Amino acid sequence: MRNRSSTVIAGLLIVAAVVVLMVTRTESTAQAFLTVEELQGLGTEAVGRNVTVSGAVLGESIIYDATAPRVSFTIAQVPGDLQEVERAGGLEHVLHLAAQDPTAAHLEIIYAGAKPDMLRHEAQAILRGQLAADGRFYADEVLLKCPSRYEEALPEQAGE
Repeated sequence: MRNRSSTVIAGLLIVAAVVVLMVTRTESTAQAFLTVEELQGLGTEAVGRNVTVSGAVLGESIIYDATAPRVSFTIAQVPGDLQEVERAGGLEHVLHLAAQDPTAAHLEIIYAGAKPDMLRHEAQAILRGQLAADGRFYADEVLLKCPSRYEEALPEQAGE
């Protein structure tokens, strides 16, 4: 009987350890997507923290230095709420409006790496990195989405 209860206790400890590891690992890797305004609203509290921020790329701001390699560009505020985006006419429309709005909050991005192929005007940029004390965002990872690029291809794929 003693051997059986030891086995049950050992099994419960293993299950508890796995649960603790899953929870702590999920918390450490989970990052909230912040809008430009939300990130800037954090002020000095955001400096140096790993965060993910999203916005609309302003095409005229893209500067690529192939010798470094390094690319810098600016993103504009887009709503973070999906329902708000849908009410405003969809992602493509929201990105277009953000890129045209001179009063929208802006954030300068610095990325040390090759220029991503999809980096263009009105693309949605999802960036992981850190905000520096100088107000620039130093991205470690750049993910881009161009809604208009895939809009026409989707019905064709569905019909196949």
